[in-house]
Amino acid sequence: MYFPDGIAILGEDWNYQSLADKTQELLLQENITIFEAAFLINDLFIRVDILHKQGNNIRLIEVKAKSINATSHNSFLNKNGGMGGWTSYLYDVAFQKYVMQLCYPDWKISCELNLANKDAVASVNGLNQLFRITQNSDLRTGIIKPDSLTIDDLGEPILAYIDINQEIEHIHTNNPLNLDKSFEELVNFYLHHYKMDIKIFTPIGHHCKGCEFHTTPTPSQKSGFHECWTHQLNLSETKIDSPKTYEINNFRGSKKLMNEEEKFFMHQLTENDLSLKLEAGKISTSERQLIQIEKENNNDTTPYIEIEGLRDEINSWVYPLNFIDFETSAVAIPFTKGRTPYEQTAFQFSHHIVYEDGRIEHYSEYLNTSPGEFPNFDFIRALKKSLESNNGSIFRYHNHENTIVNAIYKQLLNSNEPDTEELLEFIKSISHNTGNSSSTWSGERDMIDLWKVVKDYYYDPYTKGSNSIKSVLPAALNSSAFLQNKYSKPIKDINLTSKNFPDDFTFLKMEENQIINPYKILPPLFNNWTDEQLEQTISELDEIANGGAALVAYAKLQYQEMSIKERNEIKKGLLKYCELDTLAMVMIYEYFIEVIN
Repeated sequence: MYFPDGIAILGEDWNYQSLADKTQELLLQENITIFEAAFLINDLFIRVDILHKQGNNIRLIEVKAKSINATSHNSFLNKNGGMGGWTSYLYDVAFQKYVMQLCYPDWKISCELNLANKDAVASVNGLNQLFRITQNSDLRTGIIKPDSLTIDDLGEPILAYIDINQEIEHIHTNNPLNLDKSFEELVNFYLHHYKMDIKIFTPIGHHCKGCEFHTTPTPSQKSGFHECWTHQLNLSETKIDSPKTYEINNFRGSKKLMNEEEKFFMHQLTENDLSLKLEAGKISTSERQLIQIEKENNNDTTPYIEIEGLRDEINSWVYPLNFIDFETSAVAIPFTKGRTPYEQTAFQFSHHIVYEDGRIEHYSEYLNTSPGEFPNFDFIRALKKSLESNNGSIFRYHNHENTIVNAIYKQLLNSNEPDTEELLEFIKSISHNTGNSSSTWSGERDMIDLWKVVKDYYYDPYTKGSNSIKSVLPAALNSSAFLQNKYSKPIKDINLTSKNFPDDFTFLKMEENQIINPYKILPPLFNNWTDEQLEQTISELDEIANGGAALVAYAKLQYQEMSIKERNEIKKGLLKYCELDTLAMVMIYEYFIEVIN
């Protein structure tokens, strides 16, 4: 839209020479903008997102879904010459410029990143809905937009063009990722290995944790991870699958142990490899790490629980207990006017109450997916009404809920809502300020973090060191005879109410003597898409930690032309998933009650 005369080079993605020839022909023009321009020279091939040519002055623009505060941005380079999480993007552009300069030595190439600007504010409603992602027969991602759409329809720009010439020059001059080679030598090193089909074996270490070629080897599917490790360590694939040092939860020392001392597996570690610090009545971080190592090495599958500390913690809670979970969205292109890229939108919550006599009530829920509505202020009003029904303790799982109410606090400060002061006081009563807040508070009913309760008092080898609710819930179900007995019965028989499941629904099912995770019982929100696939699809977006399925569902519901039937089915799915999220917290609480008694 911002380059209306631009020409896209599409099709035959495998035919590098044809793509380069089409680009070269277009570049004969004095002034031109090309999308996906292709360059091929000396067996080096690149595509450029946006190339804007005016004579010999060239703008090389790399488009990313990441965001930036453009007003305050100065440089991606830190004081040590590193580039943090931007390294891969900047090296990508550095390679593009290198190849382009080989093709056209006389060009003056200026490099930019095109990013969502978190300082910009959308000036029109429905901006996000104007662009729909689609996939064509060539498996390329495309965009569908209204034929009548004009640049004026977009309102004020929400994207920023960030000059990265300093960073690209730094890479070309110093090659900070490999100080033993110049940038050109590094390019030629990769080129030689690619042309000669020579495998590059990078020394194994802590970085292998993020290997993109890791899969379960099968006769028809190889795992690059296993090939690399078996070649360098001369071990069988079975031994390679032994628990790794980098799998130890929150263990900062794993990088040094793996990269410098070649202690790749947990069975190589002892207490001496940890800086063990004990904490009275709790499982300290280092003690937790030692427990994980010892249980793995001894093939001990029993949970470890700091029972007295857990009992004291539970005794400090005030009944009735309130368990809440939020579903939120933060997208690059805002849904509504007055919002910034990746600004938090809170569109759903679920609220379970556990009474002292053991009754469990799905007390309330909120869901607003109406197109064009900014739901946050109605969301917080509904939450206020729900939680003020009693004075009991409030529980969340990890930081998300506290982060969201802090975000709504800031939004209220810039609003004209008639009950702003009342809502601000409510937020302060159930939360504490985050680090970037201009105010300081800690509420009388500050939400208790059930994740921290798990971390402080409970470890189960079944979780593989993870404290996420999707790991802890199956572990608790696997260990608890109480939960297995209770939740294998229908809702009507277990002193539980539900707003979204029928009375004869059973949350716990068995398959080949194995407990099925309750989340697996629910149908996916979208046909042919698992939650894991949705998480991977949005993994590079800013501000997104989890909840991919709900985020995509909310975005989909913003399109007004969706059929009522499809809209209602997605809403039903969202309500069930969110209810299960708070019920999962209740189940973990019930398990803890079981073990302390």
